[in-house]
Amino acid sequence: MKFVAFERAKQGTGASRRLRISGKTPGIVYGGEGQPQLIELDHNALWHALKKEAFHSSILEMELGGQVAKVLLRDVQYHPFRPLVQHVDFQRVDARTRMTVKVPLHFKGEEESTAVKLDHNLVNHVMTEIEVSCLPADLPEFIEIDLSGLTKNATVTVKDIKLPKGLKFVAHGKGNPVVVSAVSPVVAEEAPAEGAPAEGAPAAAKADAKAPAKKK
Repeated sequence: MKFVAFERAKQGTGASRRLRISGKTPGIVYGGEGQPQLIELDHNALWHALKKEAFHSSILEMELGGQVAKVLLRDVQYHPFRPLVQHVDFQRVDARTRMTVKVPLHFKGEEESTAVKLDHNLVNHVMTEIEVSCLPADLPEFIEIDLSGLTKNATVTVKDIKLPKGLKFVAHGKGNPVVVSAVSPVVAEEAPAEGAPAEGAPAAAKADAKAPAKKK
């Protein structure tokens, strides 16, 4: 994906506010061999680009000052309640340097699995992305996980995922995180009919309920 950025001369709260009023979004690009550089982008074009999953997880081509550089989106700051992007950070990408990035997970086949089709399990997607380490050329747009073999009350963990060539899972602490779990639905117990003695009530109470009323 490609986008256009422009050099930004002024910085500070006041300058950034004026940029946003004029329909621009302040940002910065850093990393690689160059110095951090202040940039600005057209807000509407950026807003629509951010709605695409690939913009968050792919190597992007940034045109700046007539030159094209490969970058990766690193951070986005949104306004608390208005549809406004307040700031964006990009990192330059070196083709020879491994990088750490979060990659989205796409799931398929769960409706055909025995867990769903026969046992009527509910499939819980515990994780929707994983963090991996790889060279820029090996970065996938997403990782697809086939759940057609999911069985009753089974789980899929990070170690069960077959990562594409060149990718390594970045672990934070020990353990093997669960990615997907199949869970049996909770069946609600039926309430006793009105006037019927509750389950576990004393035998005398049940007998009284069955005994005919005495005539006066």
